[in-house]
Amino acid sequence: MHFVFNDCNRFLACNICESRGGATPKSDEKRKMETEDRKLDLNKIQKFEDLNVWKESVKLSVNIYKVLKNCKDFGLRDQIQRSAVSIPSNISEGFDRKGNKEFIQFLYIAKGSCSELRTQLYIALETGTIDKSIGKDFIDKSKMISAMLYKLIQVRKEKF
Repeated sequence: MHFVFNDCNRFLACNICESRGGATPKSDEKRKMETEDRKLDLNKIQKFEDLNVWKESVKLSVNIYKVLKNCKDFGLRDQIQRSAVSIPSNISEGFDRKGNKEFIQFLYIAKGSCSELRTQLYIALETGTIDKSIGKDFIDKSKMISAMLYKLIQVRKEKF
């Protein structure tokens, strides 16, 4: 058994290669084709820019910068921007360290930055610094990124 990436950059156990009783020649051929497709997916993740979690966190950071461009609460604005930028920054730094243990450590830091960002967004909502619908959207996106980081951490712990 080996492990491959799916479309969400998540590792999956690949059972396709294992022979199964009662398989027809046609289904074996199909399994081989699927395995080759999955191997190609695995080769796509060669740099941090290939990680969907990194892409999503960059989008969130850019959107936060755009929304807070004219914000006059400089302290809160700067804290929100710093924690947002910290997420993709830690993902990329950990990835390029090349050691799995270090990568996991940086993924935990990025996950912590997601929580920090979410806390600051809740404060911004309560103080009226940010529009409610935009703030809730940012919070939802940070939760999604946090979940993606959690899954990536689990995979890195179990499979590497």
